[in-house]
Amino acid sequence: MDQEKRLLLAFVLSFAVLMLWRALFPPPPLPQNALPAKAKTNPVQQAPAPAAPSPAPVSLSIEQGSKEEEIVIEGDLYQVTLSTQGAVVKSWVLKKYLDENDRPLDVVNGLACQALGFPMSLVVSSANGGMPDRALSAKLNSALYVTEPSGTSLRAPVKVDLTYSDGTVQARKQFTFGKGYEVRVETSVFDGQHYLPIGAAWPGGFGDSSLTMKEREARSRAVYAPPGEKAVVVPQTKVSEDRIIPGPFAFAGLEDRFFVAIFFPTSPDLVAFGINRQTWTPPDWKEKELPKPLGAMLGNAQPKPLDFRLFVAPKDLDVLQTARPPLDGLVDFGWFTIVARPLFLALRYAYHHWIHNWGWAIVTLTLLINLGMFPLKLKSIRSAQEMQRVAPLVKSIQDKYKQYKFNDPRKQRMNEEVMKLYKEHNINPLGGCLPMVLQLPILYGFYRVLDLAIELRHAPWMWIKDLSAPDRTHLFGLPLPILPTAIIITTFILQRMTPVATADPSQQRMMMIMPIFFGFIFFSLAAGLNLYYMTANIVGIAQQMLLNRMVPRTPPPPPPSGRAKPQLRNGVSVNR
Repeated sequence: MDQEKRLLLAFVLSFAVLMLWRALFPPPPLPQNALPAKAKTNPVQQAPAPAAPSPAPVSLSIEQGSKEEEIVIEGDLYQVTLSTQGAVVKSWVLKKYLDENDRPLDVVNGLACQALGFPMSLVVSSANGGMPDRALSAKLNSALYVTEPSGTSLRAPVKVDLTYSDGTVQARKQFTFGKGYEVRVETSVFDGQHYLPIGAAWPGGFGDSSLTMKEREARSRAVYAPPGEKAVVVPQTKVSEDRIIPGPFAFAGLEDRFFVAIFFPTSPDLVAFGINRQTWTPPDWKEKELPKPLGAMLGNAQPKPLDFRLFVAPKDLDVLQTARPPLDGLVDFGWFTIVARPLFLALRYAYHHWIHNWGWAIVTLTLLINLGMFPLKLKSIRSAQEMQRVAPLVKSIQDKYKQYKFNDPRKQRMNEEVMKLYKEHNINPLGGCLPMVLQLPILYGFYRVLDLAIELRHAPWMWIKDLSAPDRTHLFGLPLPILPTAIIITTFILQRMTPVATADPSQQRMMMIMPIFFGFIFFSLAAGLNLYYMTANIVGIAQQMLLNRMVPRTPPPPPPSGRAKPQLRNGVSVNR
């Protein structure tokens, strides 16, 4: 029994140690773990593997900077600022995109990073694979590094080396900047005998600084993909504790609505991906709940240098397709991608070839979509008018059975009589709904396009400054959202013009409330979506006026025996 207890205790302790190790890195593959042990027992006959510890200490020279300097690397598409204190990224500016103050957009959350750490901070563990060495990590992230080449302003393409050594440990980072959005990063920590397991982190959040804190957190997500598989997305709101996800990975990183920061590991099988959320207090913060930005880390599963490509770019389909492997799948149009993607390409074509304004391009494409769906709408209107024509007869059948409960078998007879009535008058009860159902994939697909297209970010149209943001127009200091208000008005007009198949007062009252309900929904949606829906309503009103002239008014059928003949109002029967 004592032996069984000892065995159980040994199992529990082993499991606890394993979990502590996995808190930062997944366990290395067994074949690689076995190699260093064999190298120790027979060092003469078997040469050590590249990642194996050196048999004797190596003397490290002291390399330290004298003061903090910032090195600005200027590329055609970006401007990256490195600090010699910690060899970290202080800012990463994407030149083609602006923030809320019309300055080039910095995707590094500078204020949060001052409290939580800057991108490319190191997380270092001991050589035997223990827990993170917080003291050593903090030391290397605050040390003054020596740079090569010298100078505080460099032009890409360029390679920047940053090295620190105090004689006992040496840290090195090498950044290779090219002409595109991709930067290669090679980093290592060496203690004179071993390369230590390390991770390169992007703490403090990532993305569009023009958004509020809450908007950032709502749109921030971690993303990773095993080789050859679809990307897995983890919304920030789903991250309640630190996670370590073992590889292999084709890529892993962070994204928001319009931008990505992606790690491409050189050795996909030997890395782990970590995600976490850390609390910080912004200046003058008055909200009850503190912000917890999403951070990410790419770590080595073995004690060796860490090598990866870092891709910081807009979620522009053309740009994402240049990555290797391509990242265009990160622009997720949802279930109706087969519809949404062609709509996006059509919208982009209209902008580049017809009219060089994204707002008017939306109006143009909306007109074309509604013209294309006009035959379906015509069929729907005709069906609705037919249903309205026999509505008094349907009402008389319903009145005949209204005293029966819903689960009474005689209610089935009511349905049978109604269907028989429809058949006698050659009416398909689904005829009015089916055309509308066929339009839903197009409507939803266009909704996804207008929500995700980075081309609409800060795109102006008339009084609108940003088609990707809600309409927040003010008049005399008071908020006056013009587009949502126009949607309420045009929806109400369109409803009054459209034939309704039901005479039920409760349903008619509900239909009266719907325009206001739509207005409240669209108040918080992007102005581009509002513009699309308002344009669709205006086109719908014009089409309805045309349809009311095209569709002939048919007289109502004869009333059932014992009932007065239904009267007509504007050519349409009304139940009295």
